[in-house]
Amino acid sequence: MHLEMALKQQGHSVEEARNGEEVLARLAPALPTVVAVFLDIDQHGMDLLRAIRHIDWRLPVIVFSRAPTPNDIVTAMKCGATDFLSRPVIHETIQRALIRAFEKHAPPLPHAQLAQASSSLFWGQSPRMQEIRSLVPHIGWSDTPVLIQGETGCGKEVLARELHATSARSGKVFVKLNCAALPSELVESELFGYERGAFTGAFQRRAGMFEMANGGTLLLDEIGDMDVRLQAKLLQVLQDSEFHRIGGKEVIKVDVRVLAATHRDLEKAILDGSFREDLYYRLNVINVEMPSLRERKEDIIPLVEHLLKRHSLPGSPAPAMTPHLEQALLTYHWPGNIRELENTVRRLIVLRNPDLVASELYSKIARKLPPVPNMTRPSEPVDIHRASAIRAAKAPILELVTKAKQQAEADAILTALESTRWNRKQAAVLLQIDYKALLYKLKKLGLEGKSSPFGAQSAAEPLVRKANNGF
Repeated sequence: MHLEMALKQQGHSVEEARNGEEVLARLAPALPTVVAVFLDIDQHGMDLLRAIRHIDWRLPVIVFSRAPTPNDIVTAMKCGATDFLSRPVIHETIQRALIRAFEKHAPPLPHAQLAQASSSLFWGQSPRMQEIRSLVPHIGWSDTPVLIQGETGCGKEVLARELHATSARSGKVFVKLNCAALPSELVESELFGYERGAFTGAFQRRAGMFEMANGGTLLLDEIGDMDVRLQAKLLQVLQDSEFHRIGGKEVIKVDVRVLAATHRDLEKAILDGSFREDLYYRLNVINVEMPSLRERKEDIIPLVEHLLKRHSLPGSPAPAMTPHLEQALLTYHWPGNIRELENTVRRLIVLRNPDLVASELYSKIARKLPPVPNMTRPSEPVDIHRASAIRAAKAPILELVTKAKQQAEADAILTALESTRWNRKQAAVLLQIDYKALLYKLKKLGLEGKSSPFGAQSAAEPLVRKANNGF
């Protein structure tokens, strides 16, 4: 009651659920408008916290308990809690917890804006992505299994969520399991649940993801890494829509649409015996191959501009793009695809130094250049003209990379010194390097003789101030 009153006084609308089942039943349909969950935890609360995380991994979940032990706090954070509070809590503590949560996770947008943001972030203008986008309405409405293949980070999960959002199940839960992130024994218990006493540590009955996703959609991410013995049990559930919990005798019937995603070549996995052929044909009714980011380079700059707006703090202008950075973004090969691009944008927002980010990308490009052949190897004839041509071709690129790196390093050091009013020890802390290493770099870059424009070194004011979200 005190928590509800405090939240309402801060301008939030509040809905209260009496137990875990009611939380899960009411959360999924209301997700587009829910900004946070406050969870009063008990001995069963960790299972509920895991279930909420399976429904939405980004939703802030603030856990509180009376007289928690250090083990309770550690366990809750491992299960996905955004914050942990000890009861009783005062209004200011609740407000600070929400501010911290919103700094880590932006409050969810209304459903229409959410769909628009997802589309602008994901689709782009490349012909292949437009082709896939045109398929979504045709395959989203059905309950047919879809197999999504593509490199890591290219947007397979985003496509799966789009398919769920355009289906008749959009008001129900979307649950995801990463088959590569857990041992096979845990994957089985996560999928099918277990009865009390089924194995050591099974102190109570637990529902699996098939039960939690009943009526909704289940995404089996990295299905190619699932243990081949577990694949047989999964195939049986897909065929019969029923299963038993581990250690149980009760037949549980479910209505779940299954989507699968993988970066592996499953046809090759069938040949080497690590993936069942019958399961492959069961999942591969519709196949969508996601292109890598380097195959859709026309989308890179629009994606970066969108991500800059999305991740910049409210009231803080996004860093300006420069031609040097744009060229680096288009030249880099992006092995991590959109996920790596998003991390690069986050780094740009923090550093606010486009040239430094560009030089880092060029350094990665240089490491991927083919090596010059070993001209001293006696078994091969020496072609002096060919070796000179190779070195001449590489020299401008390497020279450009070296100069850009040195300039960016000098800019970063000067920025740190100015931010700390030329306190070199504090600048070293800000740059996350050793103090002696900073002195060495100052000498190497010709900055050793520069002195503070403020006279004596003084303590720096905070470089970054937290945004006041307001309530």
